[in-house]
Formats: sequence, C-alpha cells, structure tokens
Amino acid sequence: MPKRRKDVILFDAPPVIAAWGSAGGKKESEGPLASGFDFITQDAAFADEDCANWEQAESILQQKAAGVCLRKAGIAAKDVDLTFAGDLQAQCTASNYTLRTLATPFAGLYGACSTMTEALCLGAAFASTGLARQVLAMTSSHFCAAERQFRTPLEYGAKRTPTAQWTATAAGACLLRSPGQGGVQVLSATFGRVQDYGVTDINNMGAAMMPAAASTLLRYFDATGAVPADFDGIFTGDLGRVGSDLLCEQMEKEGVPLPNHYDCGCLLYDVDNQNVQAGGSGAGCSAAVLCTWVLPRLFDGRFRRVLFLSTGALMSQTTFLQGETIPGIAHCVELGGLV
Repeated sequence: MPKRRKDVILFDAPPVIAAWGSAGGKKESEGPLASGFDFITQDAAFADEDCANWEQAESILQQKAAGVCLRKAGIAAKDVDLTFAGDLQAQCTASNYTLRTLATPFAGLYGACSTMTEALCLGAAFASTGLARQVLAMTSSHFCAAERQFRTPLEYGAKRTPTAQWTATAAGACLLRSPGQGGVQVLSATFGRVQDYGVTDINNMGAAMMPAAASTLLRYFDATGAVPADFDGIFTGDLGRVGSDLLCEQMEKEGVPLPNHYDCGCLLYDVDNQNVQAGGSGAGCSAAVLCTWVLPRLFDGRFRRVLFLSTGALMSQTTFLQGETIPGIAHCVELGGLV
C-alpha cells in the first residue's frame, strides 16, 4: 500500500505508465519537439472533420492523443476502468465531449495548466491500490479557444506583452496500470497547495505560478530527504522564461539550487525564433513535453529518475476582470526508469 510522508505519497509498489500518446498543431510542428509527436495537424480548425468551432477542435486533439495511447497499450476504450481528464475550457468542455466518445468512467478535473500531473497523481493512487487496473490520464489546450475565453478573440488583434506565453495547441494522454507490469514507474505523487503572492497580470502567468512550483519542490525535498542532484532532470510546466528565472532565483535563496531544471514552456518551442514571447503555456504544453520528450527518455534509459511538475494559474475569466489576484498550484510526480 502507498505510504504518506508529510505531503508526499510514496508508492512502495509503483504503478506504471504503460503507454502514452500526443497530438499537436502547426506551431508545435515547427518547434524542437516536433518529431516526438504521434499526431500533428496543420489545420487547428480540423475543417476536414466538419469541426464547427475551436472547442470541438480541442476535443478532437484529445481524441487523437487518447486513440494513439490506447493503440500503443493494445487495448480498447472499454478496457479502461477510469479516466481522469480536464482542460482550460469552461466546465472542461473539451474533455466532456471527448469522453462522450470514449464512454469510459470519467472524473473531470480542473487544475488549469497543472491538470496533466494532477491526473497522473490521482491515476497513480487508484492504480496502486487496485481501485482501478487501467487508468487514462489526459489533458489538452488550444490556442484559439483559450485566447477567446481568457483574453480576447483572435479577430481583435490584441498585442501580446513580452511576459505573455503562447497557449499550446496540444494534447497528451497516458495509460497507467497497476504495479508489477511493464512501463515507466510512478514512484511518488505530491499534491500542491494553493499559493497566492498577489500577482494580478494575466499576461504574466510565470510570475503567478512560480511560488506554487517552489512550494511543492521544497515540500517534496523536505519530506523525502532527496536533493536535486538525485535526478536527471527537474521539469516544470509551464513557467516560461520569466517564471523559470524567478524559480531558480527563489530556490537559490532557499538553499536548494536547481542546475538541472528544465521548463516545458521553454522546451516545446524555440522561444527565440517562434514568436511565443516568454514561452509556451496551456494544459497541453506540459502534457505534450511529457509524452514527446520525458517519457521516451525514461523508456529508453537516457533518464533514470526525474521530477515532473505541472503548474496552474487558478483564475477565471470573471475573477481577473474583477481585479482578483491569481492563485497558483503545482502538482508533482516522481518518475523512474522502465520496469
């Protein structure tokens, strides 16, 4: 059975990520991780599939990622015991419509851009205890849908600030299985605590989410006694350049420097040349980096042990118009090499 040490759930018999799938759009196909995607589209509107709006398009992305994941696992949707999924749309619309098609038992999540790791934490907990044998964890985001909901419609042509981040048009899906089977091990899970340091600028998500990433990392290291040097990489997603610089500065002050830190928002795109301002964001950003870059390296032995955090800004389109500050959260999974 799993054990709890302070805020960290330790899996003595680790569940595994047995398969994964990823889907991306045109911008992602032009980035450094393009070759790692299982599915790429040049048409984010999916016009050839009679897609009527951006929200439907995001659901199609999720379905593509889930379909690839299930094919790799050699199972059908009916074999999945439970799906944890969410997205950035109001009431998790994209996930709801995806699960209308998949028809698996479904628990909807909203962790903003932290949703991928939140789903992995919950999926691992269910798989490790035998409550579910096969669990699907997935999330997505779509640039056009997110801009319309949280900022302004694309037709408005609003100028983006240097601290803004580019919402990924991407999706990622992972199939978790109970202990004793082949796959990448989930060694521990750490659920985040909400942090709010008074940031109100929706064009500076990195600064809003950084305190949550620092909080979760410090609590993990305190509970386990591990140090950054124990890991091949410590991944955050997605603070972008601004938030990453702030995180490294803060962790240095805390006496826990992170020389092996990588941020998904800086990995998915060529930040200097792709006009994404401070980097990538969106729930699909960390999901895509996990499924195109991190898990393949754990699978083939290039990585042996990593920490993977997804960070989320927990505002809504109403609260930021009311001038509310932006709370952040960061969930973390510790992943080990293939068994």
